[in-house]
Amino acid sequence: MQLVLASASPARLATLRSAGIEPVVIVSGVDESQVEGLPPAELALQLAELKCAAVAGREGLPDDVLVLGCDSVLELDGQALGKPDDAGDAITRWRQMRGRSGVLHTGHSLRDSASGKVAAATASTTVHFAEVSDDEIAAYVATGEPLSVAGAFTVDGMGGAFVTGIEGDHHNVVGLSLPLVRELTAELGRSWTDLWTAWTGRGA
Repeated sequence: MQLVLASASPARLATLRSAGIEPVVIVSGVDESQVEGLPPAELALQLAELKCAAVAGREGLPDDVLVLGCDSVLELDGQALGKPDDAGDAITRWRQMRGRSGVLHTGHSLRDSASGKVAAATASTTVHFAEVSDDEIAAYVATGEPLSVAGAFTVDGMGGAFVTGIEGDHHNVVGLSLPLVRELTAELGRSWTDLWTAWTGRGA
């Protein structure tokens, strides 16, 4: 059994690899702007389901694979914040976020290609941000890192110094909740440990 990751996110790939799983990466190509007007947690889940379905519907997939689609948004003041539009947008967001807390929602959709069954859920983690200065914000945005991630921050990169605390699953903030994916795998009647490949030498 193999896992197909329907995401171009290097952080999600690294998270799975560190957990002993070597997935096949197939980018969904889903236009995220097509889904609007939903509460943040529902938005993340629906986009994850669309990404999963887009890849699961591709021709040529093996019969015995699990396809995982994910999407993350940061909820702040009831709004869903995905990737910033540009550097100016990232700076504005950080000025709103500093010294405050937001909730990072990651939708997960897992489809069993053999049975066609789907298990899906959203994981939510509270993130506390440091009271960073304007100079720190400008320097961070200038690195380009916050421009390519939901919420304009990372916890596993240069942005980690600006996160003072996390309530919930740390991996979820990176973009993929390992405990939740394990639960979804079991819901489909599969075994999480059957996906382990990297450390056994069976994977690439």
